[in-house]
Amino acid sequence: MFQVDIIEQCKQNNRKAQLQLYNQYCDGMYIVAKRFLKDAADAEDVVQEAFIKAFTKLHQYKAEVTFGAWLKRIVVNKSIDFLKARKQHLVELEEVHLKVVDTDKDDKWLVEDTITLNDVKAAIDELPEKYQYVVMLYLIEGYDHQEISEILSISEVASRTQLSRGKVKLQNLLKLKKNGTRS
Repeated sequence: MFQVDIIEQCKQNNRKAQLQLYNQYCDGMYIVAKRFLKDAADAEDVVQEAFIKAFTKLHQYKAEVTFGAWLKRIVVNKSIDFLKARKQHLVELEEVHLKVVDTDKDDKWLVEDTITLNDVKAAIDELPEKYQYVVMLYLIEGYDHQEISEILSISEVASRTQLSRGKVKLQNLLKLKKNGTRS
């Protein structure tokens, strides 16, 4: 059965088609949620909520992007919403004080060969939240600044600035790790 047919059947509330679509995407969406939430049970809850939202809002899906990309955006938003709800308060970003930084010119950052992917993930976890989300969405999830600005409700300038500052902090954390002053 073609994916377009499955989606059309899901729009008709066909439970078998919904289960088929769920089974096709649940593992990948769980991985995305787990990158943000770390806790397996929380990630599972967010994925379930994301699928419920996707099935209830399926009539809004217009196939301008793949279904997987559309669903992934829902999972990312649900993950961030979960984290925000847990924190109860987020630091408001003072965009007035943000300095415009062109990240394309500063995109030549490399890490030592001894740094592992787990080291990078651990360092991202140590970043301040406002940098962490942008770094994860840009570097790991592959979103551009326009998409990040929509997801996080910030300007594209803020997205670029936070990415640039997040990269600098990430590099510093990884340098500390390499020099052995960080465990």
